[in-house]
Amino acid sequence: MKRWIIIIAVVGVVGWAVSDFVISNNAKKDSVSETEVDNPSLEADGASGLEEGDQAPDFELETVEGETVRLSELEGEKVLLNFWATWCPPCRAEMPDMQKLHEEEHDFVILAVNLTETEQSFEDVEGFLEEFGITFQILIDETTEVSSEYNAFALPTSYFVNSDGTIHRKTIGTLNYDLILELIEEMD
Repeated sequence: MKRWIIIIAVVGVVGWAVSDFVISNNAKKDSVSETEVDNPSLEADGASGLEEGDQAPDFELETVEGETVRLSELEGEKVLLNFWATWCPPCRAEMPDMQKLHEEEHDFVILAVNLTETEQSFEDVEGFLEEFGITFQILIDETTEVSSEYNAFALPTSYFVNSDGTIHRKTIGTLNYDLILELIEEMD
């Protein structure tokens, strides 16, 4: 009898988890569809997306200094778009190499989007930037809306965006100095 109660409980929990997952995914799809319809910055032919060759979805975020940055305003420049958090060990590992490349003034822009909603406090972000001496642009994604749009669920996630605004490559995991340079050199 106890065995059947346990089996029923397990089946119930699994069923609940699956239905919750399906419902939340359907809600996200509906949300994305509404965004695509209501966003005049997306091209009419629907070329915006997250695959290589797609137009990178446009967004606007504030920097830690309070300035506004819009991805589409960087058209004509190669962009390394990096999603990160202070609590992420691989993110911490790649930041010094990004800072070194930034200081060397290579032919690209680094936009590092902090998933601020996942941080314990904004002071953690400021302390991290000071500790690592980060001087490239750090964008604040307070609601994780942009990181969700870019499917940056595993951190770090990086997109290499060509000068025409199309996605060259997406990477998940730690980048190092040589790999960043190699991918930047491949870009147009």
